[in-house]
Amino acid sequence: MAKTSPAQFVRQVRQELDKVTWPSRRETSITTVMVGIMVALTSVFFVIVDIGLSWGVKTILGLGG
Repeated sequence: MAKTSPAQFVRQVRQELDKVTWPSRRETSITTVMVGIMVALTSVFFVIVDIGLSWGVKTILGLGG
């Protein structure tokens, strides 16, 4: 394996960074909002499942009130 000098490494890194397609501010904002919405929906889903499972276990064990 050939050794790479630090200067050559930096040049290669800059070349690779030039190939990266960075998202626009609008794309980043939309993606951030979508992630927030999905987190909220997932949280609501798991709260409902948790309440349902809790009720089921309490009913089976006779601890329901």
